[in-house]
Amino acid sequence: MASWRNWAGDQTCEPAVIERPGSVGEIAQALERAAAAGRRVRVAGSGHSFTDAACSDGTLLSLERMNRVLDVDRGSGRVRVEAGIALHALNDQLAAHGLAFENLGDIDAQTIAGAISTATHGTGARLRNISAQVESLELVLADGSTLTCGAHDEHPDTYLAARVGVGSLGAIAAVTLRCVPAFTLRGVDRPAPLEETLERLDELGDASDHFELYVFPHARTALTRTNTRVEEAPRPRSRAAAYAQDVLLTNHAFHAFCLLGRAVPRAIPRINRLVTRLAGTSVRVDRSDRIFASPRLVRFTEMEYAIPRERTAEAVRRVLAVVPQRGFRVPFPIEVRLVAPDDAFLSPAHERPTGYVAVHMFRGMEWEPYFRAVEQIMDGYGGRPHWGKRHFQTAGTLRPRYPRWDDFQAVRARLDPDGRFANAYADRVLGPVGAGAPVAG
Repeated sequence: MASWRNWAGDQTCEPAVIERPGSVGEIAQALERAAAAGRRVRVAGSGHSFTDAACSDGTLLSLERMNRVLDVDRGSGRVRVEAGIALHALNDQLAAHGLAFENLGDIDAQTIAGAISTATHGTGARLRNISAQVESLELVLADGSTLTCGAHDEHPDTYLAARVGVGSLGAIAAVTLRCVPAFTLRGVDRPAPLEETLERLDELGDASDHFELYVFPHARTALTRTNTRVEEAPRPRSRAAAYAQDVLLTNHAFHAFCLLGRAVPRAIPRINRLVTRLAGTSVRVDRSDRIFASPRLVRFTEMEYAIPRERTAEAVRRVLAVVPQRGFRVPFPIEVRLVAPDDAFLSPAHERPTGYVAVHMFRGMEWEPYFRAVEQIMDGYGGRPHWGKRHFQTAGTLRPRYPRWDDFQAVRARLDPDGRFANAYADRVLGPVGAGAPVAG
């Protein structure tokens, strides 16, 4: 029997079969075989979700062979790509055509389908998540038929549901993106007093194209990152400089500190303060995607919540306070980002300016008590979890947090009435197909 494992190594499954289709026709054939065998189906991307969202004991579809750019219209910025292309590969191809994503997260290993299905995002108070850059999607449904849904459809509910579909509507075969002309970013990493940074969070977010901050528990310094569009040519670092900064310092040295903290948990507060003191100011000017994303070699697990932007600083203070109050040993920083509202039914930023607060735990360390305590804080703000990151919510607790929840469920019941695209995760967080929602016509 085949096995599958996510990037963090903490989600594993043994599907009855792993299929690797290379075309829409081959996806349809795999779905036909699954139906004949009575198996449910999930689609796996690159495994960068921390939940069991992709796990299956039935058929697991990997779209790794469907990784091509199909069409580029440089004039309009419309780019059609297969669903299995990884963001880092797509970024290089877009750059070759003088195009770019308007915003990206700090990891570029995900497939485009996986990134949009879980509402992966970057930071930028005026910018939306990656799924909002989708013009249309091509779905292969459970019965093998294909459906294209787009932003300009007369009845856009399918498009608004499929943009963040959590893998539960069909297999995304291709995506048409709205890209922008390639641009250069000036990225500045700088330590700053924590309380002053939190007090000015809205101001800093509004004044920058892309602003975020990291703060280690037990430290009182924010590590800020400000990326600004500039009319300059990119100035890429040498290969040696990039390796020294991104691999040796950001990954290997940090990994050593994490290993020390795991071995001697009582030392973590002092380690965190030392790591914070060692962080200096750096300035880079480069192609946008190279500034947005950086290598992640240290394995961890993560939970991230989207809350009303105006409550973000307060929530961060409460998370920092709960760590010493409960005696948690946390060697990873808290990450804070700002995102504009959008209209996808299950986007965590649906119809509200959003602050994202992410917490992490080093691989091999106990994470659940810490994450549960943080989730309790986020529940008080009507928090919506990132669909690809750990949480303890259910369909019952999530439904009141999404104004268009029932509209999503209506689309789901129409496109996948037998619940073919489901697994334990979908059962838990979305509920049975058709539950609590009328079937859309």
